[in-house]
Amino acid sequence: MRIRLRRRAVRCRLRRALSAGAVLLLLVPVYGCRVEFTPPGAPTAWPAESARHWQWQWQLSGPLDPDVDADVFLLDPVRTTTAETADLRARDRRLVCQVHVGSLLPDDADASRFPETVRGAAGRRPGSRWLDVRQWDTLEPVLADRMRLCRGKGFGAVVLADADGYLHRSGFPLGFDDQLVFNRRLATLARSLDLSPGLLNDVPQVAALAPDFDFAVNEECVRLGLCAKLLAFTEAGKPVFHVEYAGSTTDFCVTTVGYGFTSMRKERTLDAWRISCALP
Repeated sequence: MRIRLRRRAVRCRLRRALSAGAVLLLLVPVYGCRVEFTPPGAPTAWPAESARHWQWQWQLSGPLDPDVDADVFLLDPVRTTTAETADLRARDRRLVCQVHVGSLLPDDADASRFPETVRGAAGRRPGSRWLDVRQWDTLEPVLADRMRLCRGKGFGAVVLADADGYLHRSGFPLGFDDQLVFNRRLATLARSLDLSPGLLNDVPQVAALAPDFDFAVNEECVRLGLCAKLLAFTEAGKPVFHVEYAGSTTDFCVTTVGYGFTSMRKERTLDAWRISCALP
């Protein structure tokens, strides 16, 4: 009986020692094999000295190609899986999600949360409708959840799409100041959720909004002759990710790289295909 008790005591001490060792292994970092990348939900940093030398990819359709030679990926948070974001993050890619903040589609998963009073005229996307951005108390909870989806999937930054309803026939009497207030509130909301905010287009408000946003995404500033207006970002050490849908990179890259933008040529479908501008 005494022998059995001793054996049982020894086994218990061994189990306790093994458990303590396991805890110790969890607490002590294994620096030799640890993968360094920003943890999920932390805002993306845009160091001025290197961000202008990063290549980027914008893909919203087709199978995701993780092997594209780009440092920054702008993706749809609904279509992109957590496995895909984890793979990209393991490759030290910076991830930006695109959230539509000024419009909705009837088949959006959260469409029922937008009352008819905030739904306006037909938007730029087929089947979409503009939103009344003056009704912040109604929109904020839904838009916050859209951003939380980004954070939950491991994105560190968000770019605001359709944040320029005041420039269109939205069905509401939206003015410049209405949009300005809304966009600034969105930037603050993104930061509160540990996401770095980026502005998509809305070029007329760039000078006013550059202090509130960490980066800009622009479509066709060369074709439209608007690139100089984006200097408010680059002069503040903030990156501008730019795309053209027509023309030769040989022609437009000279202009945009000179401005300090990161540029590429894409198809409007925004699938995986791209031709990037060479960076200095």
